[in-house]
Amino acid sequence: MSKVTEIKHPLISHKLAIIRSKDTGSKDFREIVEELSMLMAYEVTRNLSTEEVEIETPICKAKCRMLSGKKMAIVPILRAGLGMVDGMLRLIPAAKVGHIGLYRNEETLQPVEYFCKLPQDIAERDVIVVDPMLATGGSSADALTMLKKRGAKNLRLMCLVGAPEGIKYVQEQHPDVDIYLAEIDEKLNENGYIVPGLGDAGDRLFGTK
Repeated sequence: MSKVTEIKHPLISHKLAIIRSKDTGSKDFREIVEELSMLMAYEVTRNLSTEEVEIETPICKAKCRMLSGKKMAIVPILRAGLGMVDGMLRLIPAAKVGHIGLYRNEETLQPVEYFCKLPQDIAERDVIVVDPMLATGGSSADALTMLKKRGAKNLRLMCLVGAPEGIKYVQEQHPDVDIYLAEIDEKLNENGYIVPGLGDAGDRLFGTK
């Protein structure tokens, strides 16, 4: 079964509380989602492999550790996942970015695919799939399935908040994919929204209704 990591840090808790508030406008919401993504990326990349290299400091030669050259990709689930990309690229500027477009059928709550554009060498990359919300888990699970069909092997899922139902569903569908969250919320309501959640992340990021 995949590992679920709830990233506990005072800065993450503080910023998450701000974006949960209904009084936080789109500008602040976007900025804080970006900051949260950067803070979370630190933890999500903790187990990246490194190798020993020799460099020359202003004083002497020294053996240091650097990333071992494993290529990375960040794949946001459109459209809300876009809000998490820039924060991650600040820490991982060499990563390539793919895009997966899914929307939720409001009647069946099932995800529908409408777009998929990935780096050609996606099979060779460590892939981090990002989406602010892990609600029913349908969109995330389908995105991971799409990636696997296109050759991706080393996958992680990173979300800001998630409901236990969605976490369980993704684990059942993709037991090989580790999940990282800023916070695990209480439940889903009858409309499939996370409680307490933070509302519709896409609408709040882009000022739409």
